[in-house]
Parts: sequence; C-alpha cells; structure tokens
Amino acid sequence: MASQSDHQAKIIDGKAIAQAIRSEIAEEVRHLSQKYGKVPGLAVVIVGSRKDSQSYVSMKRKACAEVGIKSVDIDLPENVFLDDLIAKVHELNANPDVHGILVQLPLPRHINEEKVLSEISIEKDVDGFHPLNIGKLAMKGREPLFLPCTPKGCLELLSRSGISITGKRAVVVGRSNIVGLPVSLLLLKANATVTVVHSNTPDPESIIREADIVIAAAGQAMMIKGSWIKPGAAVIDVGTNAVDDSSRKSGYRLVGDVDFQEACKVAGWITPVPGGVGPMTVAMLLKNTLDGAKRVIVQ
Repeated sequence: MASQSDHQAKIIDGKAIAQAIRSEIAEEVRHLSQKYGKVPGLAVVIVGSRKDSQSYVSMKRKACAEVGIKSVDIDLPENVFLDDLIAKVHELNANPDVHGILVQLPLPRHINEEKVLSEISIEKDVDGFHPLNIGKLAMKGREPLFLPCTPKGCLELLSRSGISITGKRAVVVGRSNIVGLPVSLLLLKANATVTVVHSNTPDPESIIREADIVIAAAGQAMMIKGSWIKPGAAVIDVGTNAVDDSSRKSGYRLVGDVDFQEACKVAGWITPVPGGVGPMTVAMLLKNTLDGAKRVIVQ
C-alpha cells in the first residue's frame, strides 16, 4: 500500500478548463452572429490609472476579442465626479449594443462604490454584485440573473472535475463581498452544509479539518497548512498573494492561501496558484456577458 508521502492530489487545471469554456463561448457567439447578425457587447469601465486594475482590464478586453465579444472601452480620469461616472453608467444602461457592464474595482476613495454599482441595470450586471442579484442568490427558490464571476468559477471547477457538492461539508475561509460571502451562498444553493471561517473564528484549523470541500479566500499567504486538510478533500484556492523571492526576476512569486506543496500530499484535488481560479474568473465574465446577450437577442 502506498504511504501517505506518495500521495499526490489531482491538480485541477483552471487554465485548461477556462480555455474549454472560452471555446464553447466563441462557438455560441459565432452562432448568434450568423443567425441574428448581432454579437454580445461588454462595457469595461476603468477609473484612474492603478497598474493592477489596468492589467486586469486589458486582460478582460483581450479575452473579449478572443471569443468575438465586442468590448466597449470606457477610461475615465482618477478625479472624475461621482455624477459623471453615474451618467456614463446610465448611458451604457440605455445602449442596446451593450449587454454587460463591468466597473473595475476598487474605485478611487472619493467615489461611493455602492452608489455606482447599484446604478448598473440588473439585466447588465455581469459582475453579479447588484444588491438585487446578491439578494436573490441568498433566497431559496429565487434565481439571480447573474452570479458573481469568481464564486461561479469555483463551482464550475468542482463540477467539471466530477466533484459532487450535495450533502458535502464545505468550509469557506473568508467573508468578502466579492468571494467569501457569495461562494458560501452558492454552495448552500448546491445543497452543501456550509461553514464560514473568518478573522474572528477561534481555532479555524479544527473546522477546516472537517471539510470535504475547502474554498480558501482569506488573502493570507499559505495560511492553511497541509495538516489542516482532511484526506481526500477538494481544495479551491482563490488567494493570490505576492511573497518575496530573490530567485525570480520580478523579486516575488505568487502563492495562494493554502500551502500547496503540503496540501498536495493530503488533498484529493487542489487548484494551483497561479493557473487555478484566476483564469476561471475571466471565463465566467465572458459567459455572463453571453447569457445577458442571449436574453435580449434570442427572443
């Protein structure tokens, strides 16, 4: 019999799964174009010149081009007035060629994020953060028009890896509005028994050790040790943390919230960082845009 140290978790290849999804989307976009003469449109709004936001936005715009989705680029200055930003959102709400609106977060300090996001038409809320979409996600028997992209990507990774969720014990580490909270609601909708671990949880290790499914989204580099993982568990690592690494040209490398090397020896499945959840987030944004377009174009 193989010893514990010989065990290797199955690596969930987010890059390959996302690429398969993008191919499916490109096929559907071609079909819409041929049959109805229309393609999905995604407006990407960026305020200011944060380097990380700019690189995320250019990645999203490039992904749109790859699958045939029309990207509408809105670049606004750092010092834009709230009213002008909201007026731009209203203009996009009224544009029939735009089926999805994405406002890149974080916004500059002087802009009220909640006000801006709640002005996006619920039919075009491809980020899934409109209070009505989150509210429907939280309610039994209601279906939101869109699910937030990263949580949706996490569940897609599980389902495409053949991991069932019904009846499983799932632990979500982190309670952010972007990942932790919505992914816990999604798991609940998928009939898991869900526990959320956060910064005020005493002895998180003992709770995580019970989990059949772990979604790590705390933003703490390698916080979850291999010894915290239940043998055979599925581990989805949403964390992206830069740690110093003098051997790299950049001076740093990216790691997740889970100690990958250790966890590989115990888990049944695990996502790498990078190349796990990240590519799925963009793929789900494209999928949401396609779904929004189909509601309008395919009557």
